Amino acid sequence: MSSDTAPTPNRREVLATIAAAALAGPLNAQSAQHVHDTAAQAKAAAGGVYKPRTLTAAEYKTLETLCELTVPGASKGNAAEFIDTLCTGSKPLTAIYTAGIAWLNAEMQRRYEADFQAATTEQRTALLTLIAYRKNASPALNPGIEFFDWVRRMTLDAYFTSKAGIAELGFKGNGAVAEYQVPLASLNYVKGRTNLL
Repeated sequence: MSSDTAPTPNRREVLATIAAAALAGPLNAQSAQHVHDTAAQAKAAAGGVYKPRTLTAAEYKTLETLCELTVPGASKGNAAEFIDTLCTGSKPLTAIYTAGIAWLNAEMQRRYEADFQAATTEQRTALLTLIAYRKNASPALNPGIEFFDWVRRMTLDAYFTSKAGIAELGFKGNGAVAEYQVPLASLNYVKGRTNLL
């Protein structure tokens, strides 16, 4: 192991880190937009190609693949960039992703003699299907289950707070109206439930 490579945290450290980070709570829309903006600035500064700021190039490539398998189209929302940018400001989150990707590669190597990137789509899908469900919990799979839970939640956060994700939802934003009209169906429902109208 080279001197510039950090040791991979053990299972206990990964689970402790996950528990601590879970207490931090979800991002709000304003902070999510700040993360997207920061990632876009880093991309622009690098000549339009995002260069991972925290993860290694190989880890980042695996993360991109994971995000796309989790939410098809996640690359349009720059999900991997979003996650790497968040890792830049958080050692615990970085530990979750570096240890999780290391676990994923080791498990793929054990099962299919190939790391995650070199595995076939079917092999990737088979492993992700196993770790996607808590019903498959076992001492061997628990680190992968916890890690994939993080990947799913953060990929969804990243995508659906991006311009592409917001457009997919059809959200047009809040707007002012001159006069609010209560929908007739709502009035009829209330009228049928109370004697107020």
